[in-house]
Amino acid sequence: MKLLTRQLPVLNSKTHPMNEIRKSALGSLGYNFIAPEYLPKGKNEYYLRNKQNRSGIQYRGLTAHEIEVLVRNNNTSDDWNKIWVSDLFDPELVKNCRFFGLVRIGKLEPLYLEFNNIRLQVGLYDSTIISCDFGDNVVVSNVSFMSHYITGNEVMIINVNELATTDHAKFGNGVLKEGEDESLRIWLEVCNENAGRSILPFDGMLPGDAYLWSRHRADSVLMEKFKQFTQKQFDTHRGYYGKIGDRTVIKNTAIIKDVWVGSDAYIKGANKLKNLTIKSSPEAKSQIGEGCEIVNGIIGVGCRIFYGVKAVRFVMASHSQLKYGARLINSYLGNNATISCCEVLNSLIFPAHEQHHNNSFLCAALVMGQSNMAAGATIGSNHNSRGADGEIIAGRGFWPGLCVSLKHNSMFATFTLIAKGDFPAELNIPLPFSLVSNDVTHDKLVVMPGYWFMYNMYALARNASKYPDRDKRIDKTQLIEYDFLAPDSINEMFNALELLIKFTEKAYAIKNEEEIKENKDSKIGGRLLDEPSEELNELEILAEGFENSHRKVQLIKVPQAYILFKELIVYYGVSQLLHFIRRHQINSWEKFYEALPKRVSRTAWKNIGGQLMPTNVVDKLIENIHSGKIKDWESVHAYYEKNGLLYNDQKFQHAFASLLEILNISPKDLDKNIFRKLIDDSVTTKEWMTKSIYESRAKDYNNEFRKMVYESREEMDNVLGQLEENSFIKQQKKELKKFKKNISGLTKLFKL
Repeated sequence: MKLLTRQLPVLNSKTHPMNEIRKSALGSLGYNFIAPEYLPKGKNEYYLRNKQNRSGIQYRGLTAHEIEVLVRNNNTSDDWNKIWVSDLFDPELVKNCRFFGLVRIGKLEPLYLEFNNIRLQVGLYDSTIISCDFGDNVVVSNVSFMSHYITGNEVMIINVNELATTDHAKFGNGVLKEGEDESLRIWLEVCNENAGRSILPFDGMLPGDAYLWSRHRADSVLMEKFKQFTQKQFDTHRGYYGKIGDRTVIKNTAIIKDVWVGSDAYIKGANKLKNLTIKSSPEAKSQIGEGCEIVNGIIGVGCRIFYGVKAVRFVMASHSQLKYGARLINSYLGNNATISCCEVLNSLIFPAHEQHHNNSFLCAALVMGQSNMAAGATIGSNHNSRGADGEIIAGRGFWPGLCVSLKHNSMFATFTLIAKGDFPAELNIPLPFSLVSNDVTHDKLVVMPGYWFMYNMYALARNASKYPDRDKRIDKTQLIEYDFLAPDSINEMFNALELLIKFTEKAYAIKNEEEIKENKDSKIGGRLLDEPSEELNELEILAEGFENSHRKVQLIKVPQAYILFKELIVYYGVSQLLHFIRRHQINSWEKFYEALPKRVSRTAWKNIGGQLMPTNVVDKLIENIHSGKIKDWESVHAYYEKNGLLYNDQKFQHAFASLLEILNISPKDLDKNIFRKLIDDSVTTKEWMTKSIYESRAKDYNNEFRKMVYESREEMDNVLGQLEENSFIKQQKKELKKFKKNISGLTKLFKL
C-alpha cells in the first residue's frame, strides 16, 4: 500500500512573519527584569521592588534543613540561595513548586484560610513562581505561571493560569515608560468617535478632570498641561512589580497581566485582566466575577464587575458597577453608576447613572449624571454627518424612555424626559424639566416644559433624595449636587422664561395678523403669560431652533410652565435664605438684613463632573493652570475641594440674585413685608410640592388598569405596599411639618 503524503508550503519569513520565539539559557529565567540600558547607575534590578515592598518583613536565607525539606517536598529552584524567608517560615507548607530568581516568602504557619466557604491550607503548592515577594500566611495553589508580583498578607491565589508583570507595566495609566514610542500611549476616546476629545486615563481621575480635558479642545496650552500632569504623576522607570494587597482573593482566573490590585479585593472566574489598576480597600471592596475580559483601565474602590463584562480603555470611578455582559469601551463611568447588559461606547458619564437593559445603547455622549436609560434606547447611534464624529450632550437628570432613538448632534437641558419614539432629526432642547414627544400622526415635535412638576413630582423628589443616600464615596473631593433646584437648572429656567415669552408673543402676533417684532422691551408675551386668559389658550405656540427640520415644534402647557418656573425660582431663593439664616444662626431681622449682600448678580455656572461651579471659578482654575500656579492633578483636586467648601455661599449668592431678579427688585427693596410674603409663599409652594408627590404616586393605586391584576385592594397593598405607609411620602410630610414649624418660629423671632 502506497502512503500519500502532501508537501507543506514553505513560508517566506519576510511576507509571512512568524511568531518570535526567543531562546535563552535556563539560568537567566527570573533575572534581568530590567534591561541594563534602563538601570540607573549604581542600582540593581531589585531597586524598585525593594521600594515597593513595604511589608516590614525581615528576610533571611534558607537553612540546610529547610532546603532538605523543600527538596523532599518536590520543590526546585535554580539557586536555593535566592530563596529568602522570614523567621516563622515552615518549609513543610511549600510543595511541588518551581522557583526561579529571587523569591522572598513571609511567615507560613500551620493554619488554613477561609473565604466564602473555600478553606485552604496556608502555603505555596503546585505553582511556578518567578521573582516574587510574599507577605505572611498566604495561599498560592495551582498557579501555572506567577512572575514579578508582590503580594500582601493572607492573600489567596488559587487556580490561575498566568499572573505576570512586564518591566514596562503601566497598570492602566496613560503614560509611557522609558524607551517607549508615543504610539504606545493609551488614550480614552470619550464623547466623540473620531478621537478628537481623547483623554489620558490615570489612577485617581475624577469626573471633573475628564470633563475639563474633553471640552476645552481649542485650548492647546491646557491640553498639553493635562498631558504633562498625567505623565509626571507616575515614575517613568521600568521595573515596577505588580502588587496584590492584603486579604485579596483571586481564584479560577485565566490571565492576569500587568495588574495592580488593592487590598480586600475578590477576583473569581475572570477570563482576562490586563493593564489595570483595581483599587480596593477594607471600607470599599472591589469585586470582579465570572467571564470578564477587562483591558486597559482604572477601576475605583468599591466597584463590582460581574458575569461576562467586556471593558476596554475605560475608567470606572468609585462604587460603580458593570454587570451581565455589559460592554464599556473608550468611556469614563462616574461614581455610583450602574451599567448592565448593554453597550456604552465613547462616552463620558457623570455620577449616578443607571442603565440596566440589554438592548440599550449609548455612544459618543456626554451625560451629566442622575440619568437613566430605558430599554431599547439608542442614544447616539445615528450619524447625520459624513463621518462618525457626532456628539450628544445631556444635562443632569437625562431620561430617554423606551425605544428612544436620537440623532447626533443633540443637546438637552437638565431633567429632560424623552417619550418613546424614533426622533428623525437633531434636537436642541433648552427648556428644563421637559417632556419631549415625537407626534408621528401630526408630524410634529411636542415639548412640554415643566412636565416633571406637573405630572411626576414623586419621581423627581425621590431621585433627589435617594442619590445622596446612595452616594457611597469615601473620597468626596468633588461635591456633587443632587437637588433638582440648583444654579444650573435655575439658570435654565430663566432662559426658559425668556423663550416662553418670545414664542408666546410670536404666536399672538401670528394669530392677530400683526407684524412680528423682535423687541426685547415688548411686554405682550409676559403680560399674556402672567395673566392667562382664553385668548392665550387659543394660541398655537411654536418653538424655533429645537429641531433640525422644517416641521412644527409645538410647546404645550406653556402658561402652567411659566407660572411654575417663576414660583420655583422664588422658592429656591427663599429656601437658600432660610438655609443662610440657619447656618449663621441669625436671630433678628436687623442682623439678617445687615448680613445680606448689597450688590449681587446672577452668574453663569457649569457642571464640572457633577460638581456645580460658577463659570468664573472654572475660568480661574484654567488661568491658574496656564500660569503654572497649579502644577499637577493633586492641585486641581485641591481646587475642587476648596470650592466645594465655598459652595453653600456661592449657591446662596446665586439664589439671592435669582430671587431679586425674578421679583425685579434690588437688595435694598427687600423689607419685612416682602420677606414675610415670600416665606408665606414658600410654605404654599412646599405644600403644593408635597401634595403633588402624594398625588403622582397615588395614580399607581387608583388607575383601573393597574388595579385589574389584583383580586382585591388587600392583595394590591401586599404587593405594592400601602400608599399611606410609603416611606418617602411619610418623610415628605414630616419635612413639610418641620418646614412650617421653622417658618412659624422664624416669623416670631424676626417679629414679622
